[in-house]
Amino acid sequence: MSRIWKIIIDTNVLIAALKSRRGASFKILSLLRSRKFEFCLSVPLVCEYEEVLKRGKPELNLTDKEIEKLLDVICLLGVKQQIWFAWRPISSDAKDDFVAELAINAQVDAIVTHNVKDFKNLEKFNVKVLTPGEFLMLIGE
Repeated sequence: MSRIWKIIIDTNVLIAALKSRRGASFKILSLLRSRKFEFCLSVPLVCEYEEVLKRGKPELNLTDKEIEKLLDVICLLGVKQQIWFAWRPISSDAKDDFVAELAINAQVDAIVTHNVKDFKNLEKFNVKVLTPGEFLMLIGE
């Protein structure tokens, strides 16, 4: 049996997936139910998903109801993680510290993001920082 990766899906991957059905980000979103990987969530991450999706809804062509339905599915399928220990500052962008804290607290294998450079400090915690395409190659997709 192949390894099941434990990851965090950064907000920019979610947005990219909703903007285009052609890329690696959309492929990851389409695999959420497949159980080929686990993805971790925290309250701050879900709140950021919601805020960014609702801010970008005209461009994404989504209604509030569709966004809420998507977030419900994400919350249903994701592994919930409480944050027991703060690690600030850890990332090169302070706005990403809550993602880094989730990665460390949940002991994930990787953060999947389009902003790889912002999370380079996490390699000392054995957290890989991968683009969506790199992650798909690792899981054989």
